[in-house]
Amino acid sequence: MASFLYVARETASGREIRSSVDAASESAAISALLNRNMLVLSIQEKVGKQGKTSGGRVALSELVMFTRQLATMIDAGLAMVQSLQALADQTSNKVMRDVIRDICARVENGDSFSEALQKHPKTFNRLYVCMVAAGEQGGLLAEILARLATYLENTARLRKKVKSAMMYPTVVTVVAILITIFLLVKVVPVFGEIFSSFNAKLPAPTMYLVMISNFVKSYIVFLALAAGGGVYGWLYFIKTPGGRLFWDTNRIRLPIFGVIAHKICLARFTRTLASLVRSGVPILEVLQIVSQTVGNMVMEKAIKTAAGDIERGESISAALGKHPVFPIMIIRMVTAGEQTGKIDNMLERIADFLDEEIETTLSGLTSMIEPILIVFLGVVVGGMVICMFLPIFKLPEIVSGK
Repeated sequence: MASFLYVARETASGREIRSSVDAASESAAISALLNRNMLVLSIQEKVGKQGKTSGGRVALSELVMFTRQLATMIDAGLAMVQSLQALADQTSNKVMRDVIRDICARVENGDSFSEALQKHPKTFNRLYVCMVAAGEQGGLLAEILARLATYLENTARLRKKVKSAMMYPTVVTVVAILITIFLLVKVVPVFGEIFSSFNAKLPAPTMYLVMISNFVKSYIVFLALAAGGGVYGWLYFIKTPGGRLFWDTNRIRLPIFGVIAHKICLARFTRTLASLVRSGVPILEVLQIVSQTVGNMVMEKAIKTAAGDIERGESISAALGKHPVFPIMIIRMVTAGEQTGKIDNMLERIADFLDEEIETTLSGLTSMIEPILIVFLGVVVGGMVICMFLPIFKLPEIVSGK
């Protein structure tokens, strides 16, 4: 249900009232106010900060399930309203349930399915809405929804692979940092007090370790605040246009991780482009949508520039080939797709190939990171232990003062 702000006048008393009313549409809101003996002077839908009705974000898995089930129901011959009602009743996610019910109410009141989806931009992005609109226009809504569900499933699978590959090194690194801080703050000072009672010169590694421990123990609060401020400042910086451009430009150049990030963006670009072209969306609108969903500002600018070149009559491959962010292999396969008239199939093959390469790279990265982390832990923690026990090996000399 949408919320409408209104200014109305009571017919009996003539008193002006400013309030809000919940209704499925503007006409339904006006009818409800007329039934209360109010003359509507002005009414408008209550919008959020970005000019859209309110709605929450849902997990990608929830969206995949909704899309797949809706495609199956429509393909089986069920009406849209009946399908939406059934999906609203069976979903366990409150946000998704409210969104589906609102969409169902809007469809019942005469809106198209794509128009109803537009009211919830946090749940359904522009790509989703445009593909649904193309399916409605071509009479292939069930087929388009099935393709959309497949696209979302591939996106979710790729995201899951990246997260699972990064989980192990992240956890080990965090644990190593916590162990190091614990040793510096709690363990090393105890040994430092014992060694200082000997009034003898300690080995150089032990002296440096004790100095570092004293510094960390004395300023741990300031160090934690500085680390937190640094992380917050970096996250804030990369959210600004200049910071995001700087990060997107350099992260695809990083060794190993930059290659993975670049391939992920390319896979997202080719798969989204293939899905929209296959759905019958006009190519210029396709490129505008893809530029907003690719996830990299450098590629976004390149795609928008290529869209202008295509509008002036150039081919897709020629327009994309001007930008080095797109590899030659992709340009040649797009050229072959244009020549054969099956560019959507070629783009889908490119996306599948990139997904396989990403999976292979992630598997190799995981295998390579494990020994590196073990060596890191051995050097850091083992080095600290050796520094602490080094004076014990020379205890007779230290005690005798030699």
